[in-house]
Amino acid sequence: MAYWLVKSEPNTWSWEDQVKKGVEHWDGVRNYQASNNMKAMRIGDRAFFYHSVNEKRIVGIVEVVKEYYPDHTDASGRFGMVDFQAVEPVPNPVTLAQVKGDERLSHLALVKQSRLSVCPVDDAAWALIREIGGLGPEGDA
Repeated sequence: MAYWLVKSEPNTWSWEDQVKKGVEHWDGVRNYQASNNMKAMRIGDRAFFYHSVNEKRIVGIVEVVKEYYPDHTDASGRFGMVDFQAVEPVPNPVTLAQVKGDERLSHLALVKQSRLSVCPVDDAAWALIREIGGLGPEGDA
């Protein structure tokens, strides 16, 4: 299993929207690096759901339930999307300031490439962010 972080503007698509919908496609990505990250996603991979813009915090966890396929919103046909299912909320949302303030997380693309909307997260960082957010070890959900 691989881990990721996906960003969304909460006024466009929020964690609450994801929970209500259950399973939904993640469309509109128009950055090649972010798109390549989505191409690497496999069913069962998990991602932190991050509210960008004003909130700047990790609020939930989603799971990939459908791998990369063409994005119907892309007229050029160059980009694709994946489908995510809501898994669980983060009880204590983890802010960007908290991530930036922890040297053990300073290597993350969330810090180094702040505009990248789909980022990989290594196993150690995943476990640490889960802990900061008030979640138990993976599998205890």
